[in-house]
Amino acid sequence: MKLFKCIGILILSVLSFFAKAQVPAPGEVQSKPIAIMNAYAHLGNGEVIENSVITFENGIITNVADATVIRLDLSNFRVIKAEGMHVYPGLIASNTIIGLEEIAAVRATRDQDETGDFNPNVRALIAYNTDSEIIPTTRFNGVLYAQTTPRGGRISGSSSIMNLDAWNWEDAVLKNDEGIHLNWPSRLRYPRWWLGETEWRENEDYDKQYEEVQIFFKDAASYFEIQNPETTNLKLEAMKGLFDGSKSLYIHTDRAKEIVQSIQFALEMGIEQVVLVGGDEAYYVKDFLKENEIAVILEETLRLPSRTADPVDLPCQLPNLLHQAGIKVAIGQWGEVMQVRNLPFSVGTAAAYGLGKEEALKMVTLNPAQIMGVDDKIGSLEKGKIASLVVSKGDILDMEGNKPEYVFIEGRQVTLEAHQQRLYKKFKDKFDQE
Repeated sequence: MKLFKCIGILILSVLSFFAKAQVPAPGEVQSKPIAIMNAYAHLGNGEVIENSVITFENGIITNVADATVIRLDLSNFRVIKAEGMHVYPGLIASNTIIGLEEIAAVRATRDQDETGDFNPNVRALIAYNTDSEIIPTTRFNGVLYAQTTPRGGRISGSSSIMNLDAWNWEDAVLKNDEGIHLNWPSRLRYPRWWLGETEWRENEDYDKQYEEVQIFFKDAASYFEIQNPETTNLKLEAMKGLFDGSKSLYIHTDRAKEIVQSIQFALEMGIEQVVLVGGDEAYYVKDFLKENEIAVILEETLRLPSRTADPVDLPCQLPNLLHQAGIKVAIGQWGEVMQVRNLPFSVGTAAAYGLGKEEALKMVTLNPAQIMGVDDKIGSLEKGKIASLVVSKGDILDMEGNKPEYVFIEGRQVTLEAHQQRLYKKFKDKFDQE
């Protein structure tokens, strides 16, 4: 009996530990109109209001105005006095595996990559884990939406736009299966460091890989023309949206030659919505991208350039260089998933390299929203859009200034707590008692 009692106590102790470590529950549905008064409002579209009033009800923004020229009856509102603070639309993380991977070193927690090369029918949506410990860490830096994207293979699958405060993936999804992701074959392969190689080497299989892509897309185009196929092909069914304009084709490639070849291929196939992802050498073909109205999702700025001959700060300059060329740019953060919370600081670096703060802000708010086709719902602080916003004590793009005081997703106030805060409190309490 004593043995069973000890085991019972041990189990209860373990359960108690995990109960304390649970991800915070989603915020409660907005029950009362809210007004944020006198904050410096960064609207996300390049405009600012120095002394603003922003109201929202039932999760929808009802007013965005200059507080010095408008009069509102706020007697039934919850009023947040935000003098000296800054308010921003929720930031959008593009091309990320957040919700699909928890611990990179533990295979059982990685669900972003399926076997096989051509998997357009793979949906990141249904693998999205709302209980990920990483999600709360991104919210307290202002990242409130993510384009959750699969990895691997030649065609990885489809991405979806998710909000970062939900009970399950059905509650989290803002736009499902909005694009197919194609990893274009590269003419060069990475040096095999384990063999002592330091130089890139030619990909002898490039022509074969290119032909495989051609064949698959031609099959998909032919399948699209069939009104009622006798046999349903799940892979080709998933490709239909590329040809009727309801989905975007995200082409992942970096080198100038492959950028041109892949985009020309997509356009020749009749695909209207094409987005370049990566684009390390996009500046060298900027006129081609501008002529064909191709938007670009760049990798984070806090990294080294891919070519040794490039300036060491080229990743910091690239957003502004492409913007000056008239190209729509978004900035993503797709290294280690835990780094997604640093997205605003990556964008802040681009702001310091000639872009300016408001234009840089657009690259993680309105620009990605337009690229992904959700700009009618999120991406800027405008009447009629979803009330997903951040009230910060300082500049959200600055490491020192980014101190969110209030965060709302769809009008719900979000708990600004994650395991970092819990650990801080745990050890602070310990040393305070000594």
